Amino acid sequence: MRILGFLISFLLAALPACSRESQIANTDEHADAHAAESSAMTNRVDVPESVRRNLGITFARVDSRPVAQTIRVPGQFELEPEARREYRTMLDGRVELLVKQFDTVESGQPLYRLASPLWRSLQEKLSDAESTIRQTEARVASIPMLLSAHRRHEQILEENITLWEQRVGQLEQMHDAGVVSADELTSSQNMLATQRADLAEILEKEADLQGQIIAAQAEHDAAHARFRLLIATASMLLGIDEQDLAAPYDLDEHLHTGIHNHEEPPTRPIAAWREIDEIVVRASLGGVIESVVLTNGAWASTGTLVLTCVDPNRLRFRAMGMQSDLGRLKSGLPALIVPPKGGSIELQDTMDATLTLGLGADAQERTVELIAVPARLASWARPGVSAHLEIVTAGGQSELAIPLSSVIQDGLSKLIFRRDPNNPDKVIRLEADLGINDGRWVVVQSGLREGDEVVLDGVYQLMIATSSSVQKGGHFHSDGTFHAGEEE
Repeated sequence: MRILGFLISFLLAALPACSRESQIANTDEHADAHAAESSAMTNRVDVPESVRRNLGITFARVDSRPVAQTIRVPGQFELEPEARREYRTMLDGRVELLVKQFDTVESGQPLYRLASPLWRSLQEKLSDAESTIRQTEARVASIPMLLSAHRRHEQILEENITLWEQRVGQLEQMHDAGVVSADELTSSQNMLATQRADLAEILEKEADLQGQIIAAQAEHDAAHARFRLLIATASMLLGIDEQDLAAPYDLDEHLHTGIHNHEEPPTRPIAAWREIDEIVVRASLGGVIESVVLTNGAWASTGTLVLTCVDPNRLRFRAMGMQSDLGRLKSGLPALIVPPKGGSIELQDTMDATLTLGLGADAQERTVELIAVPARLASWARPGVSAHLEIVTAGGQSELAIPLSSVIQDGLSKLIFRRDPNNPDKVIRLEADLGINDGRWVVVQSGLREGDEVVLDGVYQLMIATSSSVQKGGHFHSDGTFHAGEEE
């Protein structure tokens, strides 16, 4: 009995130990299964929006590019020669500024006013010329009435002469018959001579009037020509059309004034040029006030620079290419203006352009001048901003490429992090299968498709976070810290 009791006690004690061993075995199997599951997800990392924001993670698209046929040269933006406009005083006078430096102005907007005594002198000359025109117009208009009166008088005299000639003929016959005395015949002959003298005088005055018409018309035309020249000068000084200055009159209305003009109305409206007291200089093109040279109220002589205005949208890109590439470069090649690496400008915020070979070269640096005018301007384009010009030479074909800065070295491997197409909050760690690069873009042989996205900024942090636990995977917390394993 004592032996039987001992055996029962031993068996009861062994049961819990077996249970514990079974539990340990089950735990090990679960851990192995979890490890196997984790191994299947080793190349994926959670990067939710908060993590991307804290770590500054950005993405770049996989693009099709002719990497092998691309020449990249540095350069900078500059204003086109036509983009800058200088405004100078056209006469001596006092300047009153209407804009400030860096103001944005539209075409036709007033920039400054000029009070000039010389403008008053020009107005005086215009007034004299216009007065001469009016006087000659009046003279030319009055001569036809004088001519009409003279011709009527001439007609009357011719009729009188005819009558007196008949009377004298009758008296001569009667005198020969002894009916009329010699005194009466002589008196009639004297009257006929007087009528003929008056007719000759009228004909002489008519000829003089014809000469006066020609002289008055010539004087009128000369005054009108002088008036036109003065109006043209005023138009050039004021930047106002000639016809607008002469309004409400037509500049050509006086050129053909002749003997058939009618009498002028008693009152005439005032011409536009008479009402201009000061010269207002307006912007000939829109842009930004680059500099203001004079102070407000300063007295300036003719030709003094007042201010300059530039159109910031009229930019071109100037770069210096290598002399050794002259065999591959020619005007008309397609090009891209791309932003410099780093900063807040997106890598693919580029501008299409067409290459033009410049006229200059540097023998010491062995470089040639390259000019490109962008088809459109990106928001980051400014005079003096540096960038790169990518020139696509002839031949070759496009290949899938990614930015070279999205590739990072991890030991002996080159890595890229591809954004998961099915989950934008995850990235996939891949070993990069790369080809040729041009210093900024590198050809991808496999693993990516056009339109995919790869990590650009933040690739170093992802490499550090995954390098020591490649077989575990992990996730980022919103504070930017990385933890291995799946998120609970």
